[in-house]
Amino acid sequence: MKVTIIGAGRVGTNAAYALQIANIVSEIQLLDVNKELAEGEALDFMHGASVLGEQRFYAGDYDRAADSDIFVITAGARRNPHESRLDLINNNLNLMNRIMDQIIMSGYKDSAVFLIVANPVDILTYSVHETLNIKDGRVLGLGTMLDTTRFRGLIGSEINLPSSQIKALILGEHGDSMVPVWSSSSINGLRLSSFPVVTSELQESIYAHTKQSGAEVISKKGGAGWAVGAVISEVVHSIALDQKKLLPVSSVLNGCYGIYDVSLSVPTIVGSGGAEQHIEVELDDDEYDKLQESGAILKSIICDIEVLKKEFSSSYSGCR
Repeated sequence: MKVTIIGAGRVGTNAAYALQIANIVSEIQLLDVNKELAEGEALDFMHGASVLGEQRFYAGDYDRAADSDIFVITAGARRNPHESRLDLINNNLNLMNRIMDQIIMSGYKDSAVFLIVANPVDILTYSVHETLNIKDGRVLGLGTMLDTTRFRGLIGSEINLPSSQIKALILGEHGDSMVPVWSSSSINGLRLSSFPVVTSELQESIYAHTKQSGAEVISKKGGAGWAVGAVISEVVHSIALDQKKLLPVSSVLNGCYGIYDVSLSVPTIVGSGGAEQHIEVELDDDEYDKLQESGAILKSIICDIEVLKKEFSSSYSGCR
């Protein structure tokens, strides 16, 4: 199993490290516009291979990427602490288009899966899906995977229980309209709502902190790294091992929860084919309404931003 990571910055290299210590995929290529950076990182990983894993690491190019089983695209401008992920859209959409042009020109396997990590991830996932004109789930975005793990960690911290025992999801946009699913949240099989300490005030506080976590990390250390690397590896491993995990990844919806022609996160079976099936689990009325609002916000961006109108004017049917 060969993985090409496009973008050898903090997120890309943290993902590569998580993949290295798991020792599941056999070959990892790092690709970056700064070739020396990619070469240096690949060399550093190779130096630790005798201790951490036996993968083949190297800094390649788009021609060497053609036989990749999974493309992980992390390349993109970082957002500032007070900047929305959606504010990045123009610069990162143009960059993503250039990356995809290179992949298409170099060729890629028909079975290759594309995991989009760069922000705004839902818009970029939709863009790649449309560019490649892939009809199945082989284009997916990291979506609310990172929000979900932050959410679980914050719940555990607030109620003083291991976050590994907490099962809770964030759905919708990876951004300000993300939707916390409290109705099905649990601790080791017990409903979270049955714990007296979990008040509505605590829920609001945890949700607010979850939404601000990305900006907080940026302001304190410059950007997310270790946690996002870990969740990228979870998605890659579910694909590589065909694990069929139920994960909150982003992909284009065609009717799930009554949402069409937009990419956002819903419970999704992730296996060797990428986002293989959307699972429409029951939500309470407020959660359902907020998920609809999240989809509407993302669709309005696709329809209203001029660069997206130009990109999709001939193929996009959702702007109506």
